Amino acid sequence: MSQIKRKTYDCIVIGLGGMGSASIYQVAKRGSSVLGLEQFDIPNNRGSSHGINRIIRLAYYEDPSYVPLLIRAYQLWTEIEQKIGDKLLFKTGSIDAGPEDSEVFKSSLRSCEIHNIDHEVLSANQLNKRFSGYQLPDGHFGLLQRDGGFLLSEKSISAFVDVAQSYGAEIHKHEPVLGWETRNGEVEVTTEYGTYNSKSLIISAGAWISKMVPSFQKIISVERQVLGWFKPSRPDIFAPENFPVFNLLVDEGRYYGFPIYGIPGFKIGKYHHLGEEIVPEQLENKIKKRDEQVLLDAVKKYFPDALGPALALKTCMFTNTPDEHFILDTLPGQPNIMIVAGFSGHGFKFCSVVGEIAADMVLKGQTNYNIDLLRLTRFKF
Repeated sequence: MSQIKRKTYDCIVIGLGGMGSASIYQVAKRGSSVLGLEQFDIPNNRGSSHGINRIIRLAYYEDPSYVPLLIRAYQLWTEIEQKIGDKLLFKTGSIDAGPEDSEVFKSSLRSCEIHNIDHEVLSANQLNKRFSGYQLPDGHFGLLQRDGGFLLSEKSISAFVDVAQSYGAEIHKHEPVLGWETRNGEVEVTTEYGTYNSKSLIISAGAWISKMVPSFQKIISVERQVLGWFKPSRPDIFAPENFPVFNLLVDEGRYYGFPIYGIPGFKIGKYHHLGEEIVPEQLENKIKKRDEQVLLDAVKKYFPDALGPALALKTCMFTNTPDEHFILDTLPGQPNIMIVAGFSGHGFKFCSVVGEIAADMVLKGQTNYNIDLLRLTRFKF
């Protein structure tokens, strides 16, 4: 195929999934010229953001320093909704539940207390009575936070990219990146179809991040994940107005789930599913009996009114760091190369603010947000 004539941009974004689409939107919104390169469709079912929706929750057990980022993320989700004139974020309330001394419950509570977030603590009995789709065991406690809910993930990606284009962003789908290098302070990106030059680069390649930055093979692992939708015997109690999204630690592991939306079933997944480390090109989409059983084990015990036929089972990928915190930082000695990676199964809710941070870093050289927890310097590689 003939080479495309070279063109220089203010920024190039590699990978237009959740984070990349938000990043290109933020760069384009500021009037900078930007090219987005995506190897698949936009959106697609080859990465980490498909399957209709993703949880958003303001109570955050993973670390209280995420909460200010979440507060800004909510504001920016509202902004993009206003620009497209449609809803992306649905508030159902969120429940973070587990044994009273578990990190999931204790640290979610701590994050609310530190940041003065409105919340309510419910015993298992109180929670089960209020939300009858739940049947949590004695000794468990749930933190209910009313601002929690879910985002329409694929629709959000389309929204960011469509609005970015309205600001002048150039989008190339089905154009895999072969490599990149810095030359005289600029970035040169080579694809199957051409070579492009830019003042800065945002790498948001998801599960393919180690292809773009080979040294990340030492700190990034990719994991196969399975999501299931099961037909409830009582659909009304799993409707969005009656069933908060959840993050639940039980004997079988840590699960997350959603009310009925899109597919007419209760949606559930298990964090780190079967612990299968993979390379992204070899993701096994075929569903195995054990894939379904690991989800049914939790449905049967804790959501028994949802124990109906499986309506859909879908695979996706987690891109994990060793500590399961994100990577938001520029490469050492290369302040114009921004890395947006390693979201470890809990990142999508942050897309809107991560895009703003990435644009800040490549266009202004800094961000006002505290991202110390997410810097590359915490790793030795």
